[in-house]
Amino acid sequence: MRRLMLGAATAAIAVVAGCSALGKQAFQQPIVHLQDVRVNGVGLTGGNLDVKLSVFNPNGYRMDATRMTYAVSIGDNVNLAAGAVDSRFTVNSNDSSMVTVPVSFTYSGVGAAGRQLLNTGGVNYHVTGDVTVGTVVGNFTVPYSATGRFNALTGTSRQ
Repeated sequence: MRRLMLGAATAAIAVVAGCSALGKQAFQQPIVHLQDVRVNGVGLTGGNLDVKLSVFNPNGYRMDATRMTYAVSIGDNVNLAAGAVDSRFTVNSNDSSMVTVPVSFTYSGVGAAGRQLLNTGGVNYHVTGDVTVGTVVGNFTVPYSATGRFNALTGTSRQ
């Protein structure tokens, strides 16, 4: 009886591990794009921005995100901000959701971007991080990376 129970437990673990591996292979990473940047406040040493990111779910099922980390660099690899958003958000299948990320900055970091904005009207950006999501096939923490150019005059982003 003991061998039978051990065999059943081993089989159950193998099935769960196999489903998890298949789920990871079937899971497509979310696509993240910068949509908008708004100044929220300024002070003596820096200020606060609201960075709006569009998160697209290319999967055929809903994603429930529980955590999103981010690192934003601008211009020639000037680190603007890094952090995490722990608020829950949902992205339906083959749809997008907007996520607002509060970002604190220093004037030294914005200085390089300000010069680039004055010279060209836009700034190159790179956003990286990871998203922890719950899906019908399991929970995943997946990396994302997006690069593009933010145009300050029109407030649009181009990837």
